[in-house]
Amino acid sequence: MTVYSCVHEWDAMLTCIYVAWMSKLGQQNIRLELEEDETTQHELFTEYIHVDADEEKTNKVIDAILMKISPHVYHELAYTAMAYEPDVLDNIYRVLILGFAYGPSVLEMVQYRDVMRNREIRIRLGNEACRFQEITRFHDVGNNLLVAHIEPKSRIAMRVAADFADRMPSENWVIVDDTHNEAVVHPKNEPYYIRKLDEASKRQLQQTEERNDEYTDLWKLFFNTIAIEQRKNPKLQMQHMPLWAREHVVEFH
Repeated sequence: MTVYSCVHEWDAMLTCIYVAWMSKLGQQNIRLELEEDETTQHELFTEYIHVDADEEKTNKVIDAILMKISPHVYHELAYTAMAYEPDVLDNIYRVLILGFAYGPSVLEMVQYRDVMRNREIRIRLGNEACRFQEITRFHDVGNNLLVAHIEPKSRIAMRVAADFADRMPSENWVIVDDTHNEAVVHPKNEPYYIRKLDEASKRQLQQTEERNDEYTDLWKLFFNTIAIEQRKNPKLQMQHMPLWAREHVVEFH
């Protein structure tokens, strides 16, 4: 068995797919993995090959998907790639193999296990994005800037930002993904963009939660005021708001 691995970035993932495809080792003899956890134990009798992003190879894969399958499939797989599941890269690879064989209808071919697994990943990813659209809380840090922190399992910061770009187009705000060290920056009345955070920027942004503003206090007051003691249901609340999602939700502080 040969395992091709790369970091969790779209360009690197596409390059890894290209290298695996061109290896000609046989699809049953290879597996693709993301390098998310340095403590992952390597299997015996398995060769591990690290793959770095390569622009030329990335573009070749993109062109092949767009021309031989469809733009819709490309966008759906790029969306799937944001998920945290350890098998997401290998799943995208297997779906592409089917796509090159059967064309644009590949994502509807639910008789294949890999297509069903891809659908499961996209559903769970969408649910996580919707959850963080609901629970993201902004802090007013002064200088007409709002900052929110989230800790999602998947790389959904851009998906969450799209929702707030519609809600607050005339505000300066930043959504910080503390899990993946990324931040989505939205200048007032301008397009938003994503950037990686260095250690200095990360420490500076972490300090934004250490001070409460009047809106945070008002929200806590509102949350406590509308609560009905007799209708408290901790188990149901846990289903909709698990503990891992509450770290930056101010009403639980």
